[in-house]
Amino acid sequence: MKIDILTLFPEMFESPFNYSMVKRAIDGGQVEIQPINFRQYGVGKHQMVDDTPYGGGAGMLLKPEPIFEAIDEIDKQTSASKKRIILMDPAGKPFNQAMAEDFSKEEHLVFICGHYEGYDERIRTLVTDEVSLGDYVLTGGELAAMVMIDATVRLLPGVVGNEASVVEDSHSTGLLEHPHYTRPAVYKGMEVPAVLTSGHHGNIKEWRHKESLRRTLQRRPDLIDEMELTTKEQEWLDEFSAE
Repeated sequence: MKIDILTLFPEMFESPFNYSMVKRAIDGGQVEIQPINFRQYGVGKHQMVDDTPYGGGAGMLLKPEPIFEAIDEIDKQTSASKKRIILMDPAGKPFNQAMAEDFSKEEHLVFICGHYEGYDERIRTLVTDEVSLGDYVLTGGELAAMVMIDATVRLLPGVVGNEASVVEDSHSTGLLEHPHYTRPAVYKGMEVPAVLTSGHHGNIKEWRHKESLRRTLQRRPDLIDEMELTTKEQEWLDEFSAE
């Protein structure tokens, strides 16, 4: 996978991508990440990248020329038949695990990190996705892009050592992840559930599924509203209600 990041602050990406899973993916050749300072495509002697909005108003807008020219240059350098161009925007679709899984199947991603009050509307004609990290406003799109890239890259084949753990992640199955335990079996009077030390894999699998459902009901009941429940899951929900 190739990831290009259009940003005014490429240095921000040096430290986060030099550790953990993203670094492993870079070193292993699963991903190539290139921050691009689009100020080099700025207008005039001072390489302007922003300007005041037509019609007046507070703040500055990102000009279209630097982004269009940066994308043109990326097009010249890439061999990918298609790419996803992702605009970091507080008004965009909220980022989630399903989106990360979707992005991880792509050959080439381009993230556009904005600053100032917003974008010249014509920039949106370039993009395939407008994505938000959440219902709040950041100073710029860099932090949001880091999070989305991390969530995406860890899903690439071979990046996470135990790939089964990726499949069982919270939100990957529609449920939050079940509780986990490790040694010692008893600590300060708190015992590991007996089923986990039984060695019965079928019972363990069922317990984990049931506890995932219980945790989701407790913490994110809105997720259950979106699920198509099996008969067994509905029985468990009825049991939780009775408790």
